[in-house]
Amino acid sequence: MAHFILRTPLPATAEEVFAWHERPGALERLLPPWQDVRLERSQGGLEVGARRVLSLGVGPLRVPLHAVHTACEPGRSFQDTMQKGPFRHWKHHHRFLPRDDQGSVLEDEVEMGYHGGRLVEKLAHPFVHPSLRRMFTFRHRRTRQDLERHAGKPTLRVAVTGASGFVGRGLSAFLTTGGHTVVRLERRRPLSPGAVYWDPSRQEVDAAGLEGLDAVIHLAGENLAGHRWTPAFKQKIVQSRREATAFLAQTLAGLKTPPKTLLSGSAIGWYGSSEAPVTEESGSGRGFLAEVCREWEDATRAAEEAGIRVVHMRIGVVLGAQGGALASMLPAFRMGLGGTLGSGRQGTSWISREDTIGAMHALLYSDLAGPVNLVSPNPVTNEELTRTLARVLGRPAFMRLEPWLLKMAFGEMAEEALLASQWVLPARLQQAQFPFLYPDLEGALRAELGRFTLTPEASHAART
Repeated sequence: MAHFILRTPLPATAEEVFAWHERPGALERLLPPWQDVRLERSQGGLEVGARRVLSLGVGPLRVPLHAVHTACEPGRSFQDTMQKGPFRHWKHHHRFLPRDDQGSVLEDEVEMGYHGGRLVEKLAHPFVHPSLRRMFTFRHRRTRQDLERHAGKPTLRVAVTGASGFVGRGLSAFLTTGGHTVVRLERRRPLSPGAVYWDPSRQEVDAAGLEGLDAVIHLAGENLAGHRWTPAFKQKIVQSRREATAFLAQTLAGLKTPPKTLLSGSAIGWYGSSEAPVTEESGSGRGFLAEVCREWEDATRAAEEAGIRVVHMRIGVVLGAQGGALASMLPAFRMGLGGTLGSGRQGTSWISREDTIGAMHALLYSDLAGPVNLVSPNPVTNEELTRTLARVLGRPAFMRLEPWLLKMAFGEMAEEALLASQWVLPARLQQAQFPFLYPDLEGALRAELGRFTLTPEASHAART
């Protein structure tokens, strides 16, 4: 029988850490982004008898993992046992141990047995143990970071559009585990529990479900990437942002008890292409994306006139292993076929998914209004992005896609999104002393891809 333990001190009580794990979204927050694991079904919370069905991607196949909770002591521990999966035996003990300083120790203990007996265990465990240590180190770090970000802040009732998107999913899970109530605005019926129906294309919304909100975070919009910008698609891009935002702003302004805050999505495309650094005080640029962003931000006027604090979140290239630009780059880079776009000298203003979520959370409690750049304080060239990602993955990256080839493949989108140069700085976030978790590119990539250096921040043990 193989055995693994990881312990980490946390700046929260055992009861607080247990409550974090008990809330919706906790499992999603704890799934490592570099692993292809999906939550397929969930029944119950942490109580005995609760069940989870997950699937693990292994090449083109998906391996099912069925687990049932077999023990629970509220505020102190719970246990899950694998009923079906890649291990013959798997029992996972989650413990939350009080400390005298009002903190606690988070302890994960796993007992596992392998299919194939002792010989397979001897051969497999030297590979499995480092993977377990990396996974649980990530989980403990994520738990600590989330608890620290939520500490001392009152819980809110927040509506989120685009909650099923790449950023919206992570944001919703982060908010719910912090004790916030998240109201998802959904277009498809049947609605998920607690969701509110809206369809901006039809000018339909269940406005009564939006009464009494503290804030709204508006992230919905047509995805720009992966399409040629035909006249029809460009019109769809504009409409999905301008009309949906205007409809939402008018709806909020007409409520009996409107929210105090609207965080409305925008993009650094507002600045156009430039070789000079820009901040929120810089003027708007030229081109289709700049025009879209101006109309997008102007569409919130009704909310502003109703006295709602409106923040225009000018979001950069969000880096995360499960979506966005990084996810689209990974297959080629993992095969050693990554490379620069054009000259590679163009500026790339990026931000980690976790800092995107953290900045949105911080803005809920801020008095900032108007434009706020959601980008790292350290933009890089496309060539530096290429080299860094290749180094983190341990792969070569010698390819170069010439501008004419990109323009032939993607048309106008290549000119404005792939070859444009942007050196955008988060001046207002820095003035507000927002604590970036990943201000540097390599640290952000290593965290997302599981290539970080293991440190002695937590005690661990393993034996067979």
